[in-house]
Amino acid sequence: MSDSFGHDLSRKGTDSLKYDGRQNIFGTDDVIPLWVADMDFATPPAVTQALVERARHPIYGYTLYPDSLYDATVDWLQRRHNWSIQHDWIVMCPGVVSSLNAAVMAFTASGDSVIIQPPVYFPFFTAVTQTGRKLIQNPLHLEKGRYTIDFDHLEQCAKQAHLLLLCSPHNPVGRVWHESELKRLLQIAEQYDLIIFSDEIHADLVYPGNKHHTLAAFNASHTPIITAIAPSKTFNIPGLNLSALVIPDEKVRAAIKKIFDTLHISASNPFSIVAFEAAYRKGEAWLEALLIYLRDTRDYVAAFLNDHLPKIKLIGTEGTYLLWLDCRALNMNDRQLQHFFIHQAKIGMSPGTLFGNEGSGFMRLNIGAPRQTIMTALENIKQASKELD
Repeated sequence: MSDSFGHDLSRKGTDSLKYDGRQNIFGTDDVIPLWVADMDFATPPAVTQALVERARHPIYGYTLYPDSLYDATVDWLQRRHNWSIQHDWIVMCPGVVSSLNAAVMAFTASGDSVIIQPPVYFPFFTAVTQTGRKLIQNPLHLEKGRYTIDFDHLEQCAKQAHLLLLCSPHNPVGRVWHESELKRLLQIAEQYDLIIFSDEIHADLVYPGNKHHTLAAFNASHTPIITAIAPSKTFNIPGLNLSALVIPDEKVRAAIKKIFDTLHISASNPFSIVAFEAAYRKGEAWLEALLIYLRDTRDYVAAFLNDHLPKIKLIGTEGTYLLWLDCRALNMNDRQLQHFFIHQAKIGMSPGTLFGNEGSGFMRLNIGAPRQTIMTALENIKQASKELD
């Protein structure tokens, strides 16, 4: 199955944001797009088969969430993450971004403070600022090529805040938080009555030698936790817009549902439902092959940078298919860095500043593509860098 990830499937002309949106994003179509977080791999065959079978029924009306969908979610979380949950803890929703906003609206009022940990996925910022809340930043600490949480500073932040938005595994720095780190975080949350929104949609994309720990599974103190999960990143179906929140606390669950109802948010798409269920029920072998392929690509990138581009450092990536590149030794400002990669190396990556000021001098590279594409991108950077010498 791993051989299938090497096939180059053209996405041009499919209204792909990643490919057909290059002109708007980068000002040119002449870049290899390695930015937005979807992959250039065909989704598991079982998912495509389920979609085709559903499409054969020519009526695509309003659709209920079947019990089998909840069963598949419960089974997946138990099997892959050793997390036992109940059906009624699950709230279906379109995606993590709308859920972030719903959580901020449900558990804070205008002017209240919300903690984020940059550099972090940029909707974490806007979910706070665009709803009139106060942003409190607890920046991750980078030392010797590894990011950690500054718990002393987090405790000071918690004294002022109502809600913490956690990214686990972390996008973009690739950390998979250790059990001890998560338990310390929970201790702070309990002490200062924080509610935690834990974005765990990359939980299945963890490399061998690392283990994802579900925050809520450690929650002996009953701190209110909203856990976001989805097969979207795992099985490359983000365009189908269906994810889930797992919320054990009944009052917290009701508050989130109230926001969704107020905004008339519904994710009951017949195709997203069958794809979600098929992925969790029949996609596991595909995922195991994917993780090996991504690991080997990650290791190839690390070796290439070490051998040919030593001024670009790869931050140790424990999870996700998003690599965080430290480009500060190139001695460019962020505008120059963007120009270099787009117009000289012809690579379209996400600039580090998109993830906060702490991302200055960094770039995010998506390796969810055939390895030959990644090899070509690295060779482009190598050739462009010669012009800098």
